[in-house]
Amino acid sequence: MRYIPRVLPHSDDWTTRHSVLTTARRTAALINVLAADRPDPAEVADVLRAYGESDPVDLTAQDVAEMRPAAALLREVFAAEHTDDAAATLNRLLHDHTGPLRLTSHNGSTPWHPHLDHDDNAPWHAWLLASSCMALTVLVWDRQRPPGRVCASPGCDNVFISQGSGPERRYCSRRCATRERVAAHRRSHPTRRANRTA
Repeated sequence: MRYIPRVLPHSDDWTTRHSVLTTARRTAALINVLAADRPDPAEVADVLRAYGESDPVDLTAQDVAEMRPAAALLREVFAAEHTDDAAATLNRLLHDHTGPLRLTSHNGSTPWHPHLDHDDNAPWHAWLLASSCMALTVLVWDRQRPPGRVCASPGCDNVFISQGSGPERRYCSRRCATRERVAAHRRSHPTRRANRTA
């Protein structure tokens, strides 16, 4: 299933475009688009732009190929059933793939913000892993539960951020939730369906 990014409202407010929750949602969107057999660099760039990355976003096929293993590692956080598992996975990723926490303003071109990658000009895959680990770690810390899930619909492997107000979500979209609700209804009322086809 092709992922179409949810475009954020246009805002010049840097803090909205780069909030922890927006960064976590961007992580989920990138994991989903990078799960395709041959992700199109233009589609990956569209996701980055939809979640606040400024142009130019010039991604090569090599950049995307290097981002895919990072996305696969991050998927493990979403697959964690329990908070302890999500935290253990994040601790491993932080230990193995990120640098020390530091503040940067990219030489005055942005407000000061934290980075975990080794360099302000780190390659896309290192940036993806470090910025995503930062956001997902803060969500675990803040909510004391896994930051996201893999969609519960058997035909969908998209990940999503499950944290927010209301009950915890099980599905990545209303479409998947509706499909599963209809399938469950049909399973629980087989006689009615059989009578209609007879």
